[in-house]
Amino acid sequence: MDQTVWNFIFIGITFGVYIGIAIWSRAGSTKEYYTAGGGVSPFANGMATAADWMSAATFISMAGGIAAAGYGASKFLMGWTGGFVLLTTLMVPYLRKFGKATVPDFVGDRFYSNGARLVAVICAIFICMTYIMGQMRGVGIVFSRLFDIEIWMGVLIGGSIVFFYAGLGGMKGITYTQVAQYCVMVFSYTIPVIFISIIITGDVIPQLGLIGNYIKDGSENAQPLLQKVNQISIDLGFQEYTAGTGNKLDLFCITAALMVGTAGLPHVIVRFFTVKNVRAVRKSAYWTLTFIAIIYLTAPALGMFARTNFIEEINGKKYQDAPEWFKNWETQGMIAWVDKNNDGIMQYRAGNVFSGKPSFDNETQKEGKPRLVTNEIDPSENEVYYDKDIIVLANPEMAGLPKWVIALVMAGCVAAALSTAAGLLLVLSTSISHDLMKKIIKPDITDKQEIRYARIASFGALLIAAYFGINPPSSFVAKTVAFAFGLAASSFFPTLIMGIFSKKINKQGAIAGMISGISFTLGYIIYFQFLTESKNYWFGISPEGIGFLGMFINFIVAFVVSSITPPPPKEVQQMIDEIRIPKGAGEASEH
Repeated sequence: MDQTVWNFIFIGITFGVYIGIAIWSRAGSTKEYYTAGGGVSPFANGMATAADWMSAATFISMAGGIAAAGYGASKFLMGWTGGFVLLTTLMVPYLRKFGKATVPDFVGDRFYSNGARLVAVICAIFICMTYIMGQMRGVGIVFSRLFDIEIWMGVLIGGSIVFFYAGLGGMKGITYTQVAQYCVMVFSYTIPVIFISIIITGDVIPQLGLIGNYIKDGSENAQPLLQKVNQISIDLGFQEYTAGTGNKLDLFCITAALMVGTAGLPHVIVRFFTVKNVRAVRKSAYWTLTFIAIIYLTAPALGMFARTNFIEEINGKKYQDAPEWFKNWETQGMIAWVDKNNDGIMQYRAGNVFSGKPSFDNETQKEGKPRLVTNEIDPSENEVYYDKDIIVLANPEMAGLPKWVIALVMAGCVAAALSTAAGLLLVLSTSISHDLMKKIIKPDITDKQEIRYARIASFGALLIAAYFGINPPSSFVAKTVAFAFGLAASSFFPTLIMGIFSKKINKQGAIAGMISGISFTLGYIIYFQFLTESKNYWFGISPEGIGFLGMFINFIVAFVVSSITPPPPKEVQQMIDEIRIPKGAGEASEH
């Protein structure tokens, strides 16, 4: 069968399941819409949380970053994993005991101020919108390759599906849809890597293949895979694949920003309000870490195999002999080749091909000829440009795997992007309907009206996210998502930590801290990402890592302002003591 037919089969089946679950689990109350009724089992919630957590950045871009940067991309693995451990051990049990369904709701009540609640709503909107942009971009990339359509059409299709099951079923629909999506993701991520590991190393376990021997050229030429990739990298002008890259301080800050940003992500926090009590929260966290580990421990092997296959398939080959997958992605604008020395041979080397992303001329691509770019050509020897976001999608094609495996990977990528987009969309819509409309603007609205406002907010948010998914601030999905983590690190994480563990922080301090932290971080990102091409970062810290510094600004401002303003009321201080007391925590179940 043709590849397109396989794609339609797998995508059609998975979409049918998602829509069916949404109809079956339609939310009938605000409690079902916000927290799935609070009766989800720890096992199911662990699987749903893993799906919610593993976004397009995880599924698509993490392995692409590892393939391009080698061990230097370990910041994603360390940051995201460490952040989740921090979240589940230090924050979620206490927040769950407090019994509020949203982060702005906790902030508003803990800091006894609708002003604090409003600032938290604004922060949630900024964080979620930035994050959703990356997911919509990931959806667009997948659909463009799936059905040979423009990226903007893929974004609109994916956004429509998300709106249907997220807007219809709320958290109840999203939870059970994400269980199905995790199953799709785990199979689509691991099965191709197992096949490729057998082809390249002979090991059925990819993690063993990573440290095994390269036998693709025959057992008589076997050598350690890491050694081979290191030597290839050196020969092409790169540093060793296993060597660290970049500024050490920047690497630390990015890792730390990803870690504390994870602990401040509202769409992950709210997932733990869907189980019965704090005891179930802890069980759910264990299951989540288990499900996440299955994919995270596979990513380094996938990145290594992808880099090996890409170089072998492209470097030193005539363009006329380029594999079909290369020309397919070239047609989509995700790969470009510039014949700098006019020899007709593609040369992949260290350095830039041209300035910026490829800008193609308006002429129709001629048969057998590369797409012409209008960019200013860089003087380096490198002639091949590729978008890192295609690595996972293209890897099965590079390895020559069966068409059904390629279709399975596509379905997994779609599931990853849609699952996280749905969770983020719910948080954004509930922040507007519950925390803004219900708690501040119109306290007397009914449950039905509140849900209506949530669905209207979802539609508006998707329109904005779709625009930026089509016209992204960064072509690298993981980079856009990293900005969201920085915003969460500089706003919610310090506020939540101080709200749980400090009785001295008052509403003035919390408001000033959130505004200062997120304003600094957002301003830094906007300036260096959009307003200038300068790389003269403060202390060498890139926009992806600046959220860690923004976190400290939040802490410092909050403590200083709180020290010169009246302390929190005694009832609030007593409430904080009750939150931190473990007694009876296992029985807490009210929302």
